[in-house]
Amino acid sequence: MAFLFTKFILSAVVIVLVSEIAKRSEKIGALITSLPLIAVMVMIWVYYEKKDLAGISEYTYYTFWYVLPTLPMFLLMAWMLKSGVGFWISLLSGCLLTIVSFLLTAWIAKKFGVELIS
Repeated sequence: MAFLFTKFILSAVVIVLVSEIAKRSEKIGALITSLPLIAVMVMIWVYYEKKDLAGISEYTYYTFWYVLPTLPMFLLMAWMLKSGVGFWISLLSGCLLTIVSFLLTAWIAKKFGVELIS
């Protein structure tokens, strides 16, 4: 239970720290956010707890495929916000684009033998 609490606290600290940095510098905040900090922390936690290299390998492989369809969201939101569209509409549009992009990515990946939706 203590380790679970430690994971919770460290993960929360990273999120709060990055959001505070982003308030001071959008570029530095974006750079840190673009780093796969959460993925790295998950790999460390799984390795520490299970030493499951095969599971970590699968995790990193699928993380790659799941990250790809999220990328267009950032471009769409940047464009919409610069065009004067409100934050919530831009965020909703970005999320919807991510869903569509994910479904399209899953469909294309399946043609190459990569099963993203079971």
